[in-house]
Amino acid sequence: MEVTYAPHVPEATLRDLAAVLPHLVSQAVECPEEPYDGDLQPGDVEIRFRRLGPLDRSGLDVVVEVRSKWFESRAADRQERTDRLHAALASATGLREFGVYLSLPVAAWSQGD
Repeated sequence: MEVTYAPHVPEATLRDLAAVLPHLVSQAVECPEEPYDGDLQPGDVEIRFRRLGPLDRSGLDVVVEVRSKWFESRAADRQERTDRLHAALASATGLREFGVYLSLPVAAWSQGD
C-alpha cells in the first residue's frame, strides 16, 4: 500500500497509522482465498509513506491506497470493505480528512525464501 500525506500531518499520527495499517488492511481484504489468521509474515504487507511535494495536489491530509489481488469474493463487496477500513482507521488514528482507495488488480505474486 502507499500512504501519501500532507506536510502538516504530525509524525506521531503517521506512526499510529503505520502501526495499525497492517492488521486493519489485512482484515479489510481477507477472503476465503486468502484468509487472515492474524499472523502476518514477511511479504504479506508492504507500506510506503510519501510526503506530498510542493507540486503535488490533494485536498486531503492523508490518502491510503491499498492494492490487493483480485478475487471475486473481494470484488463483490469492495465498497463495503473500503468503508469499513476507512471507519476503522478513523477510530484508530483520529484522522478525519483522509481517503482510502482499494484497488483489486488481476495480479500474481512470487517471493523467495
